[in-house]
Amino acid sequence: MEDKDYKYIFKEFINLTDDGFVVVDKNNRITDINDKYCEFLKTSSSEAVGKPVTEVIQTSKLPELMQTGVKETGMVIKIGEDTGFTEDALVLVNRAGIRGADGEMIGAIAQVRFRLQTMDSAQKLMEKYNELEYYKDQYLKNTGSYFEEALGSSDVFKEVKKQGIKAARTSFPVLLTGETGTGKEVFANAIHNASDRRDKPMISINCAAIPGELLESELFGYEEGSFTGAKKGGKKGKIELANEGTLFLDEIGDMPLSMQAKLLRVLQEKEIEKIGGYKTIPVDIRIIAATRKNLEEMIEQGLFREDLYYRLNVINIEMPPLRKRKSDIPILAKHFLDRLNREYKSSIILSKEVLECFEGYMWPGNIRELDNVIKSAYASCDSFRIKLIDLPSKMVASHRVSEESRDETKRLAGLMEEYEKNIITEELRKYSWNCKKAADELGIHKSLLYKKIAKYGIDLNRERYSDGKF
Repeated sequence: MEDKDYKYIFKEFINLTDDGFVVVDKNNRITDINDKYCEFLKTSSSEAVGKPVTEVIQTSKLPELMQTGVKETGMVIKIGEDTGFTEDALVLVNRAGIRGADGEMIGAIAQVRFRLQTMDSAQKLMEKYNELEYYKDQYLKNTGSYFEEALGSSDVFKEVKKQGIKAARTSFPVLLTGETGTGKEVFANAIHNASDRRDKPMISINCAAIPGELLESELFGYEEGSFTGAKKGGKKGKIELANEGTLFLDEIGDMPLSMQAKLLRVLQEKEIEKIGGYKTIPVDIRIIAATRKNLEEMIEQGLFREDLYYRLNVINIEMPPLRKRKSDIPILAKHFLDRLNREYKSSIILSKEVLECFEGYMWPGNIRELDNVIKSAYASCDSFRIKLIDLPSKMVASHRVSEESRDETKRLAGLMEEYEKNIITEELRKYSWNCKKAADELGIHKSLLYKKIAKYGIDLNRERYSDGKF
């Protein structure tokens, strides 16, 4: 390809781009300028080519760059500021002097990225980005952030949080299972607050705390005069109060069978009828139930309705016991202690041995027990640090037994190794330090015997010498 061909290629290239291009020779006269730049400068190629660059672009620094040889990239400048251009003449500029084969300056070139194209496009992209970030932030606020109160970063608990976030996206019933004290109510609140129903109430009722004969009036309410002692004007039940929101039924396994049938009807018909009432009231509620009991076993025993179980168990989330998420214990303990420190304006901390005791304890009462232990220790602590002496005696005793067991295990292992070393040494002596014969007698391969000799540091030469074999 000849040199003249490159000139045509260059001309075609600079007219394809949305950027402005200008080229000057060593005498600072314009040799090439593309249409986009001419349009911006309100001139034409025929008028600009051949003129000194500063006559067309008064603020051009190309003559200066040919003197210094400096290359400038990403410069934000106002072009033609003294020729009446508006503020919109803010551009990004890349420019440099050009050297020939002999190293001498032969000209200079400038690329101008116009604000009207690049800046506005960037602005539009930034607006879209900010919009997406806004929705992302809102999503996090309305989902994951509500689960921050459910403290924990262990792998098992992270998985439970993921299930909770997914559950919050729908209005399906949720059944929270697990041992007592595992934080089921906190989790239920998180699911409600992260859902579309967050602006409506979440009403909670503990089915185990209310006698069976009173549970119906608590759930369904009653009309005035429906029974002796009924309030004037009647009373709304928990289900009606939770309309368009969430009803949290804690300890659902303790609900009497008669009430289970009534609750099933609510889920099927989406309506209630107050005690003493004659009309139905439509309700739109999301049910979150929780239990410490094994409902499947209760179904087999005839203590829980199978049809209600399947209505409630659309989404099942099993809350892990604290003993299965021990890495979360320091986080939870610090949270409970920090809360007390804020309330009573103190700065008490947990000692290292207390944290070790916590991590070794089985926590049958789970998070609720940990909270109670922290409060008790805080109350009995007489220094700035909670120590073992401030903990319940059963917990300290368990910790010490555990430590002694570990020490006993270490001592037993040491005794076993010493015993094995003595047997090997005796067999070697018996066979005049012949390793093959000793290995055969011990019933092991000779290579394993050598490994054990090295492990126990048996010096064959020293032992032979002490036996008078040399």
